Amino acid sequence: MTTTTLTREPDPIAAPAAPVYKVTGPRVVRSEWAKLWSLRSTWTTLAIALLLTVVFGAISAASWSPTGTGDGPGSGDNAVALALGGMNLTMLAFGVLGALLTAGEYATGMIRSTMAAVPKRLPVLWSKAGLYSIVALVSGFAAAVVSFLIGQGILSGESIQLSLSDPGVLRSLLGGGLYLAMIGVIGVSLGALLRSTAGAISSLVAMMMLLPVLLGLLPSGFSDAVGKFLPSNAGDSMYALTQDADRLSSGAGTAVLAGWTVLLLGLAAYRLKRTDV
Repeated sequence: MTTTTLTREPDPIAAPAAPVYKVTGPRVVRSEWAKLWSLRSTWTTLAIALLLTVVFGAISAASWSPTGTGDGPGSGDNAVALALGGMNLTMLAFGVLGALLTAGEYATGMIRSTMAAVPKRLPVLWSKAGLYSIVALVSGFAAAVVSFLIGQGILSGESIQLSLSDPGVLRSLLGGGLYLAMIGVIGVSLGALLRSTAGAISSLVAMMMLLPVLLGLLPSGFSDAVGKFLPSNAGDSMYALTQDADRLSSGAGTAVLAGWTVLLLGLAAYRLKRTDV
């Protein structure tokens, strides 16, 4: 008895198998980079934030008076303080955009597709926080330098006029950019932690603006001792040209705000890893 074995010839018109792409760190970063710049809110918020820095700095410089009677939006006895007079508003804009980057995905449901593509989850959070911090640092520093240079043109010949080569000026301007970068990461962390755009923005405003006011209602000894460690006050010391006795040094302020940033980012990572999206 003879057994015949049939061999199936390959179909010449069959479609080739789809390539299998491995999830890698660089690919996650490229994906998050594309999502960052595809949002209209990214362009709008960054433009508004940078405009606020420059406009408020120019108004502060223009309203400065040697007699101390200027009533511009910024206050201070040096050109750096005037140039960064709008930093509190700029900070909110950067923080709000950070919250939108993460909480917005939960609001639209895109987070499910994102986590299905990246099952380990945490690389998504690291990529969002890292990319946005770089964008905030570069754009914030650039805006601070432009605001400072415009202010120096307005203050030409005045006693408080400074140049970029003067001691501490570049350090203060860079500190302003680093401050905005950390606030941006805090916004990203709050968005991932609370998973609500309204909740993240409300928490950011409460932490940066409401908490210092409430602490000021407590006895002065306690508020003075604790207040310097709040995120807002620690951030202020990062870009201050001169240090007051009741304010942290630039290095200490950077360390304190970095601690707040790492804490919130760690809580966001824990929830992202442990709970369902």
